Amino acid sequence: MKLFLNGGGCGKQTILTYKEINKIIEHNKPVLYVPLAMDETDHPYDSCYEWIKEEISSIDIPSIEMVRSFEELANKDFNKYSLIYIGGGNTYKLLNGIKTTNTYDKLKEYIQNDGIVYGSSAGTVIFGKDISVIEVMDNNDIGIKDTSGFNYLNGISLFVHYTNYKSKYSEEENKKLTKKYTDFIVNYTRKNEVVIAFPEEDTIFFDGKNIRIIGDSAYYTFKNGKKEKIEI
Repeated sequence: MKLFLNGGGCGKQTILTYKEINKIIEHNKPVLYVPLAMDETDHPYDSCYEWIKEEISSIDIPSIEMVRSFEELANKDFNKYSLIYIGGGNTYKLLNGIKTTNTYDKLKEYIQNDGIVYGSSAGTVIFGKDISVIEVMDNNDIGIKDTSGFNYLNGISLFVHYTNYKSKYSEEENKKLTKKYTDFIVNYTRKNEVVIAFPEEDTIFFDGKNIRIIGDSAYYTFKNGKKEKIEI
């Protein structure tokens, strides 16, 4: 199991993580790119494909394959790929699509057989205990009822973009969003939930036993309604 769970960054924010990935992947296999959390009306998948080619150009791979539907994803043989890259968008749309096809079980099998997955934003949140922690950021327009995630981090839910939500925003806007999200997570964790909230620059690496942070920005843990800042 090799999970790289990024806080939603790109470009310079993710260079360190891609260097780590490049050390361990099989360089003769393509990457499978999953942009399905995005609404194609707002973010055409052809444009997403052009973006991913540039985004992971530092990783030594022969090619990138992209899926355009959850049905196509469900029919893929994941073992043919060196890495499955699950991009951001709406977390509820993503988890619903994975759960309503046989992708959920296939992805678990791939991961447990030492597969490598990179998650970004929504693609990260689904691997925590429950995605309902993200309701303050994402809308559940699809009406998914079962919000339980893959729960690979042993009961910890994940919150992304924390302290720098969509870094194009101004410092003042980010402060307002951080307060809004902090208040929500504090209340959320009063129900005996545990959350790790981390910024776009940081990536959680999990090998099935240990959590390691790739990055140099502080991240935060929330437990019993209390927030703790962890310096790296």
